[in-house]
Amino acid sequence: MTKNKLLLVDGNSVAFRAFFALHNSLERFKNKNGLHTNAVYAFNNMFENVMTKENPTHVLVAFDAGKTTFRTEFYPEYKAGRSKTPGEFKEQMPYIRELLTGLGVKYYELDNYEADDIIGTLATKVPKDEFDVVVLSGDRDLTQLATDSVKVDITIKGVSDLESYTPEHVAEKYDGLTPNQIIDMKGLAGDTSDNIPGVTKIGEKTAIKLLKEYGSVEGVYENIDSMKPSKMKENLINDKEQAFMSKRLATINVDSPVKVDIDELKYEGKDLEKLIPFYKEMEFKQMLSKLNVEEETIELEDVHFDVVDTFTEDMFTEDMALYVEMLEDNYHTSPIIGVAWGSKKKVYVTNSLELFESQPFVDWVLSDNYKKTVYDAKRTYVSLNRYVGKPQGITFDVLLAAYLLDTNDNSADIEGVAQHYGYTDIHSDESVYGKGAKKGLPEDDEVFFSHLARKVNAIHFLSEKLDKELVEKNQADLFYKMELPLSKILGDMEITGIRVDANRLKEMRIEFSDRLREIEQKIYAEAGEEFNLNSPKQLGVILFEKMGLPVIKKTKTGYSTAVDVLEQLKEQAPIVEDILVYRQIAKIQSTYVEGLLKVIQPDDKIHTRYVQTLTQTGRLSSVDPNLQNIPIRLEEGRKIREAFVPREKDWLIFSSDYSQIELRVLAHISDDQHLKEAFIEGQDIHSSTAMRVFGIEKPEDVTPNMRRQAKAVNFGIVYGISDYGLSQNLGITRKQAQEYIDTYFEKYPGVKKYMENIVRDAKDKGFVETLYNRRRYLPDINSRNFNLRSFAERTAINTPIQGSAADILKIAMINMDQRLKEEKMQATMLLQVHDELVFEAPEAELDKLNELVKEVMENAVSLHVPLLTDSSWGKTWYEAK
Repeated sequence: MTKNKLLLVDGNSVAFRAFFALHNSLERFKNKNGLHTNAVYAFNNMFENVMTKENPTHVLVAFDAGKTTFRTEFYPEYKAGRSKTPGEFKEQMPYIRELLTGLGVKYYELDNYEADDIIGTLATKVPKDEFDVVVLSGDRDLTQLATDSVKVDITIKGVSDLESYTPEHVAEKYDGLTPNQIIDMKGLAGDTSDNIPGVTKIGEKTAIKLLKEYGSVEGVYENIDSMKPSKMKENLINDKEQAFMSKRLATINVDSPVKVDIDELKYEGKDLEKLIPFYKEMEFKQMLSKLNVEEETIELEDVHFDVVDTFTEDMFTEDMALYVEMLEDNYHTSPIIGVAWGSKKKVYVTNSLELFESQPFVDWVLSDNYKKTVYDAKRTYVSLNRYVGKPQGITFDVLLAAYLLDTNDNSADIEGVAQHYGYTDIHSDESVYGKGAKKGLPEDDEVFFSHLARKVNAIHFLSEKLDKELVEKNQADLFYKMELPLSKILGDMEITGIRVDANRLKEMRIEFSDRLREIEQKIYAEAGEEFNLNSPKQLGVILFEKMGLPVIKKTKTGYSTAVDVLEQLKEQAPIVEDILVYRQIAKIQSTYVEGLLKVIQPDDKIHTRYVQTLTQTGRLSSVDPNLQNIPIRLEEGRKIREAFVPREKDWLIFSSDYSQIELRVLAHISDDQHLKEAFIEGQDIHSSTAMRVFGIEKPEDVTPNMRRQAKAVNFGIVYGISDYGLSQNLGITRKQAQEYIDTYFEKYPGVKKYMENIVRDAKDKGFVETLYNRRRYLPDINSRNFNLRSFAERTAINTPIQGSAADILKIAMINMDQRLKEEKMQATMLLQVHDELVFEAPEAELDKLNELVKEVMENAVSLHVPLLTDSSWGKTWYEAK
């Protein structure tokens, strides 16, 4: 007999998680009545996903009836101290209930009881031979319900990432405990999120140890007399009543007086008569379109446009939107298949290549007198350059503006940005062109032309909205003075490309093949037999069975031979170090030697694409190929740069990078006296830190190992490192690592103050900013989940530092581009790789370029400490580093 499946949802917990999943978009999720709808929207998405995944036969969403329950009767402080529930969330709760009605799902609450109790009662009362049960919540308290027939899914991040708790998973996570012992663990260790006190000084690890020995809270106290005298025993005796009360608080009441018949929970599908008007009221047009509802919910409004194949001057005027269509991502090689342009009143569309021979169009595109608003300025600039030359007069980029306004939610598809801002009169590219192998132009030209016309209309709508929001958020300068000018500079760098010596790469291919064979034979000799080095299964047998190395981690198919595992074993056997080197060289061979040979264009150059709208800190990314990830720790990796050469024989590659720019930004932002002093006086910052942290008076007494450890602390602090993270980096105990961190903060109090202030500000505002108003929203900064909250706090600390460093480099690029033009130099900026700028220049310009780069980069901005650069040059990029 096929079993039924009952889905039980903790409504309050999941709704709260939904609210914070889109918290940074709070002001964008409002309907025409001003009602916030972010929690309703995210809850709907979560619910649709879980229904698709589980396909339940019966469903109930349980809600808390109020703050007063049977638990607060005997412990009034239960759940006290929680932050006040945001009004923007509370106003949406009635609508989430209305949504559930439209989705055809029953919801229920019970006076004096919590949702947990309703869920626990139903999960344990349904016949086990007839029902499997899935519980969905953001609260780990419910994991105590896990059995062979009850699975508890806990939301980890947002509302889509779930961790499934079964008895086996509970045992694995809590060192052998059963789900029922979760209650005892909370009885002993308490739970700060629910204000359950537990026993003084007993944490989760100690509680688990006690439960493994004594089984339960009752078992602990039955054996308390036989325990050795200790502070823990004293605390247990003193807090006995508190321990039993805490266990009672944590125990879900599975005998609650729930008056729900299981047959009432049978899922019959959505109630469209209620759901459609609800979606309309909420203005969830994307969700309406998924319901296959006819009328206006599926069909977009008619769009008016002229399809043209002859082109006259009156078609090209000032203040127009322009969109260039290509089907492939790489706009250096993808053909243009259509162009649309127009004002708010008139839109023109064409797929005629004669457009690019048309003088009115060419004049319009190349003229700086005609303002053009686009979606993805760099893509437009580079692609049109292949046909008519470099476009001028691009004054607004919808993609770039949307990215700056919310780095968490950028989209490569204009429809995604449009939907985000409530504009729904546009289809997605995927729905028009398809995807994968089936991607192509629609059979009906009218569908294609109307799609392009809708993009022009969307650009007009979005540009006004985004421009206004940039001003409101004090980001207009960031957009108009930094990011938009930079997009043109990056476009020029991409168009120029960098020459690559294919013959040198082919020579490396042979060299690396020989080196791999040599290492392979050495590994076989160490193993005492030949095996498939690229098979994790065979490698695992060699390392952990034949050679008897300690097993660090297992996978479903055997032993883990992942890099992190091998790193822990490399000191124990030479074979492990050789395997790591083999893998690194094999990766360099396949990714960089073979990979770069495939992307050299007919002009003997590589034309990478810089992604300006990807990272949340503002750093640039590089794709097709990625030139920012060429490994330099291994000599074989560094050698790849030998293939990058200048365009002429008597030219040189010139490289300059900022020295410790992130630490200098930290000194500026934190205003720490000692950190500033070290940079102003030109001290070696890592030796200076070592002297302070280790209490050394003379620089010459700092050992290389001390400097190495100080360097790890310095950069660890920038990234908000924990004692655990630092201990792993340095191979020391967590206690030692914490002492280093504590001493650092003692010696650099300004840094500690900065970190405390920035986290506090982030908790209040929900975001952090760089020195130039680049924002990063942190939806998990107030999360009850410790791991999510901790990560958000580390992100809050790091983003202003890393983001400001990225901003400074962008300013330097803009200034450098201007100065090269002013000085009428042939030197050309080719690449940006993190904190490094790479140029090519005639040998005769070298001295002048060296002076100019130093002047421009070191004076790009004014900080409380000096900016310094390191420059070098040579016949190849390798020689320049």
